[in-house]
Formats: sequence, structure tokens, C-alpha cells
Amino acid sequence: MNGIHDLGGAHGHGPILNDPNEPVFSHDWERRTFSLFASLFVGGHFNVDEFRHAIERMDPAHYLEGSYYEHWLHSFETLLVEKGVITAAELAQGKSDPAAAASNAPVLTQEMVALVVNTGGSARIDEEVAPKFRVGDRVRTKNINPVTHTRLPRYARSKVGTIEIDHGVFVTPDAAAHGLGEKPQHVYSVSFTAKELWGEDASPNDTVRIDLWDEYLEVV
Repeated sequence: MNGIHDLGGAHGHGPILNDPNEPVFSHDWERRTFSLFASLFVGGHFNVDEFRHAIERMDPAHYLEGSYYEHWLHSFETLLVEKGVITAAELAQGKSDPAAAASNAPVLTQEMVALVVNTGGSARIDEEVAPKFRVGDRVRTKNINPVTHTRLPRYARSKVGTIEIDHGVFVTPDAAAHGLGEKPQHVYSVSFTAKELWGEDASPNDTVRIDLWDEYLEVV
């Protein structure tokens, strides 16, 4: 979707400041928020694309003012209320309703933590799906402006590039974010020149590779 979160190529946000001594977590609540992701994901409360789309739906000012893990926490709260896992009253009060029914959701165990944290939830699918394109094909990205989730960044729409790698078959995030099934299709590493993306002032020696799904692309 078009929103404030899609910052690629945007101007006016200032330099990216790199702190070589930045800690992994700046506050203890960030550590707890990080651990919540694995627990809620294993519990089946959302998939990665739903998680991302909930962040995209944040109020623009809140998104810009909020920190990285505030975005995560907002997504957890939004999805758990929307799916009826908790109520808005429980969220506001910071404690569960004693009368609420016990959950039967799967629970993250200590033995599962390393696997979940180190590998995440792969969206790869072991399914035979014919690719629409081949390595070496010249393709153009479609100029789409959905109000729903998409992994085609705004700065790369209606641009011509070359397919460098076929990664195989994956879940389509545009569908998975909205409960529309897996819609498996091929994902490609597509190379774009910097000039194609940023104009004639860009370096002639630079390229950018973006992983893109079949449905984002068309033949040049």
C-alpha cells in the first residue's frame, strides 16, 4: 500500500545516523517485545505479512515518531484485538479478564526458541508452479497503487530491470496479509540500474536488486 512506511527513495528525512556502540536493545521493554514475536507467531495469531500490514496501517505521525519496537508492539496490539485474542478493555487495563476462556493456541517452548529466532517462518512452498519468466529476461514492474499490502516498493514501480535469479516458489504476501490463501508463485531477484531507479544523476556503476513476485512483473 502507499503509505508513510514506504520510505525508499524519499527525500527530506535526514541522514541515517550510525552508532557503533548501539546496544541490541535500548530498553528492557524492547527485549520483551522482541520475545513476544516468536511466541505469538508460534501460537498462530498472525503471519509475517499480517504483522507487516498492521504496521503499515499505523497513523503516519505515530509511525514517524515511534521507534522500531514501538511499531512491533502496535502490530501485536492491533492484530490480537482484531482477531479476538484479547479485548480492547484488557489491553487498556494491562491485564487479562479472569472470566475469559483459556486459549488452546500452541505454546513456544524453550527448545523451539533458537530455531524460530534464527530461521523465522519461511514463506517458501514446495509446490510445482510454472515460472512466468526466466533468468536473463528483461522485465518491467507494474505501476500498481493498492490500498492493501504489497512488497513492490513505490520507487521501483514502472521500472525496467533484468532477472538475475529465480528463488523458487513462495507465498504471495499481497494475499497472505489479508487471509486470501498462499497464492504460490515464483520470486525473482531483479537487477535495476541506479539510473533507471533514480534518474540520470545516479551513479552509472551502481545497481539495486529487489526480490519480486511473478504478478509484479510484465514483459518489456
